[in-house]
Amino acid sequence: MHLRPTAAAAGLALALASPASAQQDDATRPSATQDTSFSVGDIVVTAGEMMRAPSNVVTSIDRLGGDVAQRQNVDNSWELFARLPGVLLTDFNQGTTSGRFSIRGFNGEGEINAVKLLIDGVPSNANDGSMPLIDAVMPLDIAQIELVRGTADPRYGLHAIAGSADIATRIGGNYLDMRALGGAFGTADGQVSAGVETGRFSQNYALGYRHSDGYRDHAGLDRLSFAGKWFYDWGGVRLGGIARYAQTRADEPGYLTDADAYRDRRLSYPVSASDGGRRQTGQYSLHLDADLAPTLALTAKGYASSLDDDRYVRFSATVAQQRRLTQEQQYGGLAALHYHPQVGFLHRLMIEVGGDVQRQDNQSLRWLTADRRITSQTRDQAFGLTIAGGYAQAVIEPVGWLSITPGWRIDTVSGSLRNRLNGLRYPINDYGTISQPKLSVAVMPLAGLTAYGNYGRTFQIGVGAGSYRVPPRITNLAPSINEGWEAGVKYARGRWLETRVALWQQTASGEIKRRLNDPSGDSDNLGRTRRRGVDVQLNLTPVRGATLWGAYSYQHARIVTPDPATPSQAGNWIDHVPQNLFSGGVDLVPAERWRLSLSGNGQSSYHLTPANSLPRYGDYLVVNGEVAWRLRPQLELAAQLKNIGNRHYEYAWYDGTQVLHSPADPRALYGSLRLTL
Repeated sequence: MHLRPTAAAAGLALALASPASAQQDDATRPSATQDTSFSVGDIVVTAGEMMRAPSNVVTSIDRLGGDVAQRQNVDNSWELFARLPGVLLTDFNQGTTSGRFSIRGFNGEGEINAVKLLIDGVPSNANDGSMPLIDAVMPLDIAQIELVRGTADPRYGLHAIAGSADIATRIGGNYLDMRALGGAFGTADGQVSAGVETGRFSQNYALGYRHSDGYRDHAGLDRLSFAGKWFYDWGGVRLGGIARYAQTRADEPGYLTDADAYRDRRLSYPVSASDGGRRQTGQYSLHLDADLAPTLALTAKGYASSLDDDRYVRFSATVAQQRRLTQEQQYGGLAALHYHPQVGFLHRLMIEVGGDVQRQDNQSLRWLTADRRITSQTRDQAFGLTIAGGYAQAVIEPVGWLSITPGWRIDTVSGSLRNRLNGLRYPINDYGTISQPKLSVAVMPLAGLTAYGNYGRTFQIGVGAGSYRVPPRITNLAPSINEGWEAGVKYARGRWLETRVALWQQTASGEIKRRLNDPSGDSDNLGRTRRRGVDVQLNLTPVRGATLWGAYSYQHARIVTPDPATPSQAGNWIDHVPQNLFSGGVDLVPAERWRLSLSGNGQSSYHLTPANSLPRYGDYLVVNGEVAWRLRPQLELAAQLKNIGNRHYEYAWYDGTQVLHSPADPRALYGSLRLTL
């Protein structure tokens, strides 16, 4: 892992560690046997961060440095995950419902994409697992993105089915960073990120605005986001608060038929003329980091989040327009103790205990409408959900080349749903105590070579009304238990070579596919599933100023035992999961003031339904390029050409009667100016 400090990423270290922790003895730090991470860009790691970071988790971890994230040009921040290996992007390109990212053979269809999202360590998924709160994070304010794969991490329960992703923003430091961007499709983007540190008190602010007319007709987007972060450091104790808010208004171009998708990709049908939506998100949190003793550290967070999503959508001329209103209030807290005792007969020992409580008060309402005029109401549900969980794990190193990490997590679920159309209240499924054992092992037989393996369980419960005993279902549903393992090897040689290969498998009992679009709000059951695959990654710096990188993932995702209602699906491929994902690129610094970048990513085709009865769609290979010239030490001018080959690619789905398409952007040119003080 590259540990090259940069001004853009310096705030990360301050965000995750207190100064007193930075003085800890080397014996308290994770050893090299646990370095199973893979990094893209420059990453800053301090000793204090080491006490609290997921370096205690022996699994495949990928990190995207702030230097890479900050210079990206994206309509939506979830698109940044394209720079990490083995990540599947599902791009609906429908206004505020833009898309999602997923990993390990899961897809972004419907709402369930199996990744726990955190922003500065704060839970940030909606009830259904989607990620609308990511709207409030703009690229220029990102210090690091971290993706933890698999089932071995005990820190998180709800939504952490295949892993977790944490977006750390810039906290601390003195800087002023501004970028203005414009280009294709009427795009105009302005971002400002600033930090002011006086003595023990630090302030950080971020403001961003993005407008785009969109490539397709009726595809305009306007987003405004703001974040403020205030922290005070007493030495061994650090207390802070974060507030962030975003507002997005966007039109929806709708989906095209087979014939029109390849005849006029910019087309938007008249039935979509009034489709679109407005989304407001807010997130407010308190953060505490404390060194209680030289070998004992505490982290704690309390938060409140809000989501107000109001959407009008009509998928085709054969169905009525709908108004979909989602309002969620989420609040809770997380805490963890990290203890590093000195034990004479052990090389190192770390004990970690923690827990969290997440409370949701949600409303889901739907109406049938005509050009945004309500004709009838089809859903009015109010439901509460509380997830409480706790975990313990130990990192045991008998010798410097061996690490054993056992862990255990338990979660409980409570709540009820009220149907305000009929006045009835329904209890939640009795999921019981959801037990999740974990175990990881890592060995380092040679310098720079780490072999590791892990095993663990995670869980999934229904979303929306699917978590409750709503008739005709009157019996309890058990949680879907995901059981997975991973075996990998990572090799690093100085700063010029870094490579990792990992084999993995994950099975699920009674997997929930997605939230249904009918008035019930129930979840669709896929059945027992099995996913397995291999991830291969490489970073190579053959000469100074040149870096080559590449990644390939094979995913084998099948239905083992289908839902009793669909017995013919046994052995079928899970829909919208391509078997092959690949990415790569080259970054060059040919001269002192110049920076060149060429990158590409793509995937193979996928099935549109679990029946596997339709042609496959969705394969693509897209290449992007960037040229940047530093006019002054603080001023950089850049040009970016996206989709250099002008490839036609798309998202496709089947509505039960026909295949529908949402075309992606063609070749597009953008220019930007960035000032850093």
